[in-house]
Amino acid sequence: MDFRAKPIVRGNADTSRQRSRRLRRRLGRTLLAALVTAAVVVPLSGAARQEIPAPPPAVLAPLTASTLDAAYAANRADAAEAARMAADHGDHTRAAADRAMAAPSRRFLSFDGRGSGRAAEVFGDLAHADRVAVLVPGSDTTLETYGRFRALSALALYDRLGPRGAVIAWLGYETPGTVSTTVITPDRAEQAAPLLRAFLHRLRGVAGRSAHLSLLCHSYGTVVCGRAAPGLDVSDIVVFGSPGTGASSAAALRTPARVWAARGSADWIAYVPHTSVGLFGTTVGLGPDPVSPSFGARVFRTGTAGHSDYLAPGSVSLANLTRIVLGDTSEVTRA
Repeated sequence: MDFRAKPIVRGNADTSRQRSRRLRRRLGRTLLAALVTAAVVVPLSGAARQEIPAPPPAVLAPLTASTLDAAYAANRADAAEAARMAADHGDHTRAAADRAMAAPSRRFLSFDGRGSGRAAEVFGDLAHADRVAVLVPGSDTTLETYGRFRALSALALYDRLGPRGAVIAWLGYETPGTVSTTVITPDRAEQAAPLLRAFLHRLRGVAGRSAHLSLLCHSYGTVVCGRAAPGLDVSDIVVFGSPGTGASSAAALRTPARVWAARGSADWIAYVPHTSVGLFGTTVGLGPDPVSPSFGARVFRTGTAGHSDYLAPGSVSLANLTRIVLGDTSEVTRA
């Protein structure tokens, strides 16, 4: 019998991991090449959207606790008028969306029915909440698809916060299409960032200086938050399902806020190349992966979340997002 020591063969496991890494690198290079080609061949402006008539936004007094009800009423009236104009125009899908927003129970800090639409809806008692979360959505969020964002994100989070919390669903910018070249550049985020910063400044007039304010950013919304981040007066910036923030690291965001990042194991965004290249005066790609150790964010667990599942009831990701918003950061389960 041969008792000589035999080398330990790690074979299959190591080979499988190496093969997986090579495949991901090849896929990343292929996708990046496709993105660059698309940016060259397809005009970045995309096809023009048919304009839907709508009234200009309501003229509001500066937002304070005492002017909230007047703002809510004015924006509901604006949504009702937008619904009437969209119906007269023959766009019944938009008319239905606007009509739903005009319901007496809805509370909007802002509403604009023009173009793809803008809105900022409040859930909870904003004037008295000491924990406020602002949700920033990603691509393909318009007034027509807003109901899904509202139900699957804003309401799902608000239901977990309790009486001390409030949520704002901020559709305050023109989101890119998922299947478009605008989604692979930071251009829309550059336009959106000053709008988000101005909104958060106005929000402080209602919530007060002592309120714990969290910015929760999903998908392309993480690019918007990345561009708006420097010096932002918030306690936490959370990016999840991110294609990149447009920044090289958490430190490069230049924010005093805690920076958190997460990606679910079933999220296809993992296969998007997290890099960027300069091309004919624009940038293609959105920078490093925020969940990578080198980025420097606080990475938390999300379980098996897919790209649209981070706020699913009962999920690991929703539990951790709730803890962050409530300030229970020591209870967040880290990845």
